[in-house]
Amino acid sequence: QVQLVESGGGLVQAGGSLRLSCAVSGRTFSNYAMGWFRQAPGKEREFVAVISRIAGRLNYTDSVKGRFTISRDSPKNTVYLQMNSLKPEDTAVYYCAASQRGSYYFIPEGEYEYDYWGQGTQVTVSS
Repeated sequence: QVQLVESGGGLVQAGGSLRLSCAVSGRTFSNYAMGWFRQAPGKEREFVAVISRIAGRLNYTDSVKGRFTISRDSPKNTVYLQMNSLKPEDTAVYYCAASQRGSYYFIPEGEYEYDYWGQGTQVTVSS
């Protein structure tokens, strides 16, 4: 019954910005830590960012630190990924995921720690 609906992907020039959204339905949004992953062609799916059920705990993969920001809007049951200073190497299919494991402060980074996944949205950064 839990569904994740993504939006915001598209084509952007290097140095530009893009904001991804992922709306969660089916259960109370606060039950889930929310993460973003990405997968480029021919590469493994990679952890990008995570935010805990309570928004004070965050984690990012090193390659996006200082450029990407994950946030959540609890009244809208939506998680965002603000991507600034985009690089061609950021090009990938981006997936949002929800984890109902752990505590309110859990910040999972492994795919196996997530229970629900969105359909993915393409982000292409031109050079």
